Amino acid sequence: MLRAVRGQAPRALRPALSGGRLIFPFNSVAQSKVRKKFLVVVDGSPECKLALYYASRRALHTGGQVTLLYVIEPAGFQHWLSVGKVMQSEARAEAEAVLYDLAGEVNRISHLMPEFQIHEGKRADVLLKLIRDDPDIRILVLGAAAGKDGPGPLVSSFAGQMSGSLPIPVTIVPGDLTLAQLDALA
Repeated sequence: MLRAVRGQAPRALRPALSGGRLIFPFNSVAQSKVRKKFLVVVDGSPECKLALYYASRRALHTGGQVTLLYVIEPAGFQHWLSVGKVMQSEARAEAEAVLYDLAGEVNRISHLMPEFQIHEGKRADVLLKLIRDDPDIRILVLGAAAGKDGPGPLVSSFAGQMSGSLPIPVTIVPGDLTLAQLDALA
C-alpha cells in the first residue's frame, strides 16, 4: 500500500519533468495516446474542486485526460534578490503540493492520472498561451463561484469579453451544483 505525506506524493507516484510538463511515470500506453485534454485551472477554491470533479468524470466517460494548471502569480516588488528566490521556491513547492493532492482526487474520481502544468505569470495570459500552444487541449473547464461576488475573474473574462476569441469551448461549472448533478451531466 502506498502512503503519502500531505503535500508529497509517494515515490512511485512522483512525476518526472519532461519539456516543462510534469508527467507521471506509470501512465499506461492507452493513456499516453489520449489526445483530448480537459484543462482545469486550479486554485484550491470550492468551485475549482467542482470543475475538477466534472472534468475528471468527462475524461473518464470520453477517453480523455485531465490537465491541471497552477499559475504562480508574480510577486510584488522585492528589495532583495535572495528573498525573491526564496519566495519563488516556496510558491513552486506549494504549487506541487496542491497538484499532488488534486492528482489523488482525479485518480479517485476517474482512475486517471492528470498531467501537471506549473507556470509563472498572470493567470489569464498563461492560460491563453497554454491553450494556443497545446493542440491537445480541447476544453477549458472553469468553476464559477456561487456567491454574490460574482463567478470569479477567470470566468468573467473567459465567458465574457474573451469568449469569442478562444480556439476551444469553455465549460463553466456552477458552484452550487451537487456531485450527483455533475455525475448526471458528465
